[in-house]
Amino acid sequence: MGITALQQRIDSLDKELASPSDPISAVLARIEHLAHIASTGAHPRRYRGPDQAVQHLLRLHYRDLIEAGRPLPPFGDIEMRFYSQNGEDGIIQLLIEAVGTETKRSVEICAGDGIECNTANLLVNHGWTGLLIDGGEELVTRGREFYDWGTETWVHPPTLKRAWVTAENVNQLVEEAGFDGDIDLLSIDLDGMDYWIWKALDCVRPRIIVAECNGVWGPYESLTVPYAPNFAWEKGSAYIGATIAAMCKLGQQKGYRLVGAQRYGFNAFFVRDDLACDTLPTVKPENCLLHPHSQDDTARLDEVKDRPWVRV
Repeated sequence: MGITALQQRIDSLDKELASPSDPISAVLARIEHLAHIASTGAHPRRYRGPDQAVQHLLRLHYRDLIEAGRPLPPFGDIEMRFYSQNGEDGIIQLLIEAVGTETKRSVEICAGDGIECNTANLLVNHGWTGLLIDGGEELVTRGREFYDWGTETWVHPPTLKRAWVTAENVNQLVEEAGFDGDIDLLSIDLDGMDYWIWKALDCVRPRIIVAECNGVWGPYESLTVPYAPNFAWEKGSAYIGATIAAMCKLGQQKGYRLVGAQRYGFNAFFVRDDLACDTLPTVKPENCLLHPHSQDDTARLDEVKDRPWVRV
């Protein structure tokens, strides 16, 4: 823990002790909460200073490759996890160096607690500002605490907004938070309505988009679950989201091209058509799902293939 963060916690405890309303209970509750964080890893990789040095060296390396006109490494070789669920952090860093930045602003829709997500690394280690939206009250509360206490983010923490996102309100939510217009990265991970939310979202103009995809149908079927504002994912079910082919079609309609995917196909990466065309050529969906479909994938598809799907 950094000295600044430690002093902040000491100051907070001092205030709680000075409170006339049951100070002992408040302090004990705070200690119990901090113990829970330490034991459960609710704040993963919170103070890893070396992360910044490693990432800055990689940035310089990618710039050298780009300026020399040399090919960039494949996504499978550069995946890294600092705050992302899988290797998205490493891929995003390469894409940023390839397309550049204008605003260092990001929007993440359904960010969970905002700690393990696709934009947290940019907020913590690269000085970005961002909007993190999620429908879970406890998740948003935990995220606010993380950024308010964080040694790198407490001065200008990101905006965390609790809301159930629908196609009808997504633009309003982003605009009210002041993140409409040009942004450098948009991440969409709704566990269900990803296609429909991206289709409806037109108040932002991202340079890079990260979108969750349903991989059990493979790379060729262009399908999504039907739109339902109250859709809730059944944990473990493959009845969720849209295929990578469907997301590619939508991306083309909006002026974006597919440039790759995370190695398991969970997230696909799109870049605006006017950016880094030579450095980041279009990739076909069938070249993105790098792992062969397993028996588990087949079984999961068998469970949901007769449920309603929309071909797009």
